[in-house]
Amino acid sequence: MDFKIENMTCGGCARSVTKAIQSVDPSAKVETNPAARSVKIETTATQAALLQVLEEAGFPAAAN
Repeated sequence: MDFKIENMTCGGCARSVTKAIQSVDPSAKVETNPAARSVKIETTATQAALLQVLEEAGFPAAAN
């Protein structure tokens, strides 16, 4: 799954995004790219669950 996260602008943001995703699926593989404001996720979690947890963490995402 690929998401665009407009307000992920630095490494600290990327760590928060990763932590939020792994709170839903601890074994998720997360690749963040703050410069491109994108994240690539390999997970068994649903897209809806990931979008919700990212929204709650303050990083609203849109599917790419």
